[in-house]
Amino acid sequence: MSKPGLLTAAATTIAAVGLSGTANAQAVTSHPDGKPVRNVVLVHGAFADGTGWRGVYDVLTARGYRVSIVQIPLTSLADDVAATKRVLALQDGPAVLVGHSWGGTVITEAGVDPKVAALVYVSAIAPDAGETTGQQYAGFTTPPEFVIDTLPDGFGIVKPANFKAGFAADVSDADAAFMRDSQVPIAMSVFETKLEHAAWRTKPSWAVIATDDKAFDQRMLQSMARRIGASITEVKASHAVFMTQPKAIAEVIEKAARGAVKAAR
Repeated sequence: MSKPGLLTAAATTIAAVGLSGTANAQAVTSHPDGKPVRNVVLVHGAFADGTGWRGVYDVLTARGYRVSIVQIPLTSLADDVAATKRVLALQDGPAVLVGHSWGGTVITEAGVDPKVAALVYVSAIAPDAGETTGQQYAGFTTPPEFVIDTLPDGFGIVKPANFKAGFAADVSDADAAFMRDSQVPIAMSVFETKLEHAAWRTKPSWAVIATDDKAFDQRMLQSMARRIGASITEVKASHAVFMTQPKAIAEVIEKAARGAVKAAR
């Protein structure tokens, strides 16, 4: 395992999984342009894919939302942003853009899209324009449970022996094993890429912080959420909060759908 300073620390914290939720049927509200905020776009993080959002998808669609899942390739920030914008272009109105872990960096860059009405960060990273993802780890200590192995080709994975403890401690052994064996590697170079935009500077933001998350220093999650002015919700869960606490995540997405309207007035 290589440890290129902040790069490895950054990668260490990125787990990517989906979130779920409970959306209230009354969550469909009016956007200032007169269109209903009923679209939700979900962006996964590293070491996983969009299927982790199934629980959130089921809850929100049952409440009348149109939910789209982005499958980001994890090959570069530019590639991941392009994949997100491709899905945003398919929306028929304003949308709440949600990102988990590394997905937070992606929605920060892609969220300047005019169709994005609000941002939701789920145990996610939130850099500023001109910053890299790796810089967000400066001054913080990632818990020892979360370890990244860097492969010869420059992609990283969560060390298999540490996967459950570091990524999904509150998931069943069987599900954690499947997540471990199906994890999607991420290009470690993404953590050194500077962002050009910071959507949270102009879009209202919400943050879900998993209090038992071992992929990040809790102080880091709190610091990032406060810096972007997010409304913070704490949930007792691992980094796999998207799977284990879908209703709690959905409720925050609903708040964002409502709050986007108030913030724009």
